[in-house]
Amino acid sequence: MLKRIGLVGIFVVAALVYPTLNVKAATLTTASVAISDPRPNQTVSYAFTGSSVTTSLIRCLRFEWRDTATGSTVPTGLNTAGATLDTAVSATNYIPTPGSWTTNHPANGTVTVTNAAGETPASASARRISFYNVVNGATADTRYFLKVFTYTNVDCSTGQLDNATVLFIYTNGSTLTLTVDQTLTFTVNAVGSGLACNGTTTTQASTSTTIPFGTVSPASNGVVCQDLIAATNATNGYTVYARYTAAPTNALSQTINNHTGSNAAPSAFSAAGVEAYGYTTDDGTLAGINPTANRFTSPGQGWAAMTTTNAEVGYSALGVTTATHRIGHQVGVSTTTEPGTYSTTVIYTMTPVY
Repeated sequence: MLKRIGLVGIFVVAALVYPTLNVKAATLTTASVAISDPRPNQTVSYAFTGSSVTTSLIRCLRFEWRDTATGSTVPTGLNTAGATLDTAVSATNYIPTPGSWTTNHPANGTVTVTNAAGETPASASARRISFYNVVNGATADTRYFLKVFTYTNVDCSTGQLDNATVLFIYTNGSTLTLTVDQTLTFTVNAVGSGLACNGTTTTQASTSTTIPFGTVSPASNGVVCQDLIAATNATNGYTVYARYTAAPTNALSQTINNHTGSNAAPSAFSAAGVEAYGYTTDDGTLAGINPTANRFTSPGQGWAAMTTTNAEVGYSALGVTTATHRIGHQVGVSTTTEPGTYSTTVIYTMTPVY
């Protein structure tokens, strides 16, 4: 009887020891590590993926950054003090509920995540675990290793289940440079006779270099228009200005009166029979708040006196592929306007802001 009891006692002890003696570490397959930014000294995320995972209860995952596959030296400059488990399931699915695990930092270059209750991986394939706030090492073009271990025990040293050693390398970024030349085109185009022009109708056709009113009588005003075509890649757009060299003048130095409106405060043009010369623009988005951007177009079409100082007739806050600004010129004469041929030069200027 005593011998039987002894044999039973020996058998029970052996049964208790047997599972621990036969735990064998398995090597994960198709293992890899993805670094969000492989440049040295960057604060980045590391995402490890592996398959052939042992679907048994685990309480610890251990990660070691090393300069050799079997060594214990941490890559120069690497800092894992701030490494934090990414608890989003899309980033970490090695463990079913990553938010219930704790990130630990036993030493620089070593990070563990633990859960005393433990969890079992939901699948053996394509299991991921990610950390963010890891500072890369300082040396590019050198091979380094991430070593991964899983354990059944929370001490992260006994009861090893799985392991993997994956190679990674830091690389310097490649500086890309290119140059984009500044572009600018500006042309003055003709507008024909009998065409709509900023609330009125042209009485004569223009050319790209002339504004020919022809013979004007007190019975009706003359209207001639031109199109200003602008294109530029200037970052801050452009402004188009207009001015003349002097009031329209005849051979006896007599001049045509200016219209009463101004660029800041355009006004309706005088009726036929009133001596005046002025201009207008169809641009309702001119720069500035005061005067207002749509001052020529609202509430009705306004006209301004031309001056020898640049005045805004076109504007864009951004570069444009092409934009057309229609500029109208109108002149009226009275029964007392001195006879003769009157002339002046109108100058348009486009100023881009790069």
